Amino acid sequence: MFQNMNPKPPMYDPKTVQFMRDELTFVGFEEMLTPEKVEKTLSQKNDETILVFINSVCGCAAGSARPGVSLALQNKVIPEKLTTVFAGQEIDAVDHVRKNYLNNYPPSSPSLAIIKNGSPIYMMQRHQIEGSTPEEVAFELIKAFNAYCSKSGPSIRKEKYDELMHAKICGSKIPIQNN
Repeated sequence: MFQNMNPKPPMYDPKTVQFMRDELTFVGFEEMLTPEKVEKTLSQKNDETILVFINSVCGCAAGSARPGVSLALQNKVIPEKLTTVFAGQEIDAVDHVRKNYLNNYPPSSPSLAIIKNGSPIYMMQRHQIEGSTPEEVAFELIKAFNAYCSKSGPSIRKEKYDELMHAKICGSKIPIQNN
C-alpha cells in the first residue's frame, strides 16, 4: 500500500508556508505528513467525524479558507477530529487522501471534507471558497458541523482564538507556543 520509499519533495520552501500551518495547528488541527498517518487516521470506522483540510498557498481561496475554518471551529458543535495535509508540501499524503478518500471529487486545494467511517459526508471545494469571505466560509462550515457532527466546541477557548486573530491582524507571529 505504501510503496513509495522516496517521498516527493515539497514544492515550496517549508519556512515560507510555516505560518499557514501554524494558523491551523493553533486552532487544533493535527497534521498528517505521510500516507501512513493519513491511512491510520482516516480509515477508522468508529462513527467519529473527521474534518480534513487540504491546505494550500492559493491566495484566491486559502486566504479565506484558513480564517473561515478557524472561525467555524468557534461553533458549539464541531467535528471530533481536525486534520490537515498541505498541497504542494506533503505531496504523497495529499495524493493518498485524494486517491483513497476523496476519489469522487476532482483534486481541489484548498478544500475541506468531513469524513466518517472512511467516507466523505461533506465536501467544500476550492470553487466554492473562491470569492467568499472568511465569514461566508465559516457560515457554510457551521451548517455542516451542525448537520453532521456532535462534539462540543469550540476547538479552542475564545481568548486563545482572539490571540490568533490579533496576531494575524497586526502581522506578528502566531503565538503557537501558548497553545
